[in-house]
Amino acid sequence: MSARLLVVGLGNIPYPKTRHSVGHYIVDALVVRFGIRMDLDRSLGGFIGHGNVLLSDSTVSLSLFKPKPLMNITGPSVAKALRGTVGFHRSMVVIHDSLGHKTKALSVKLGGSANGHNGVRSVISALGGSADFYRFRIGIGRERDIDASEYVLSRLSHDELVHWGDDGIGLDIICSELGSVARNQAST
Repeated sequence: MSARLLVVGLGNIPYPKTRHSVGHYIVDALVVRFGIRMDLDRSLGGFIGHGNVLLSDSTVSLSLFKPKPLMNITGPSVAKALRGTVGFHRSMVVIHDSLGHKTKALSVKLGGSANGHNGVRSVISALGGSADFYRFRIGIGRERDIDASEYVLSRLSHDELVHWGDDGIGLDIICSELGSVARNQAST
């Protein structure tokens, strides 16, 4: 039996290609890379697509999800997608921006607190307080002379768009890490 993963990209649909919506941008890049079709599922409150893909020499049943609600209230939509796809918390990867990491850095974390990220906090709350899922924290850096709320809504740089795009090195790294998550899931 192949591993099953749900990859959720957090973001705000009205603000595409901004730092706060880097999770949406990466899911869009995965859609292109793997040729997965995304459709609006009103019952889930977002766009979802499915496909069998090769990750780290293993076939993985991959579901991609972009919630429609704004970031801070995205949890219920993500919880519905989890229940409707893989079911198991550790089979979910949430991709989101991180002010605490350098630009273009990827930090993988299983569990733990929301670290002040309201979208992650909403997901944890909707899962009954459980943080037992993977988080791919995408470094967006931080410009100290700009208010954080203004900075996260600024556009991703050309370099960041290329890095995390469908042919980008950053997306290669994400795919490798998704393969590791799938292997960990298969071994438990």
